[in-house]
Amino acid sequence: MLRHEFRPGRLVAGTFFVLAGVTFAGDAGGLWDTPWFAMIPIVVVGLALAAMTALLAGGIRRRRRGTDGAGSASGGGGASGGAEGRGGATASGAWRGPTG
Repeated sequence: MLRHEFRPGRLVAGTFFVLAGVTFAGDAGGLWDTPWFAMIPIVVVGLALAAMTALLAGGIRRRRRGTDGAGSASGGGGASGGAEGRGGATASGAWRGPTG
């Protein structure tokens, strides 16, 4: 069972930040020479791809949630009920307790 909702946009952003860190560490360690301005395109492209990924995933998530009907008992996990689409506790990421 998943403990949190999968966020692919954050995965993409984290991957590009790790790439920027590895690039910076390789330059600091003397393995290669990286100009100072090389970090800007890495970070900007990573953030742009992360935003597009998050928008796409959010659209897919909303479309799937809309086809479930009421959504109260059809979900396979702990996040159930109509509070998801109205900005309830599940949408904000708050812990809902053992009773759901």
